[in-house]
Amino acid sequence: MAMTMTGEVQLAAPRQAVWDKLNDPEVLKACIPGCEELEKTDEGGFRATAKMKVGPVSARFKGKVMLSDLDPPNGYKISGEGEGGVAGFAKGGATVGLADKDGGTLLSYNVEAQIGGKLAQLGQRLINGAAKKLADEFFANFAKAVQG
Repeated sequence: MAMTMTGEVQLAAPRQAVWDKLNDPEVLKACIPGCEELEKTDEGGFRATAKMKVGPVSARFKGKVMLSDLDPPNGYKISGEGEGGVAGFAKGGATVGLADKDGGTLLSYNVEAQIGGKLAQLGQRLINGAAKKLADEFFANFAKAVQG
């Protein structure tokens, strides 16, 4: 099952500061809902474990995340895949762009993911709702981290 999502968020911080935080594993770990571990790997990516609940399905996803098309401080592409045991799997990517706006930074994102297994059986509406909630939580946390 495919899922796409786009959005943007205005951050009251300079672009370089936003870029630095987007590349800081400690910050990302603190901002990702349900994230239990996030560590840098030798290939320039991250290994992550996150616990998530979507509708009636709870799962602990283990996965890896890679950053590519790095264009500091303008954006990058982040792609990853995670396995959640019987709950299923998710894999996908997001392009993240940063632009100067109103004395701060406008962060825009475009997500495309493939979801399979039990999660996919929950249906598009539930998955999209859960994904949007996750994104909203992440960016609310990230905005605090960047502005604090």
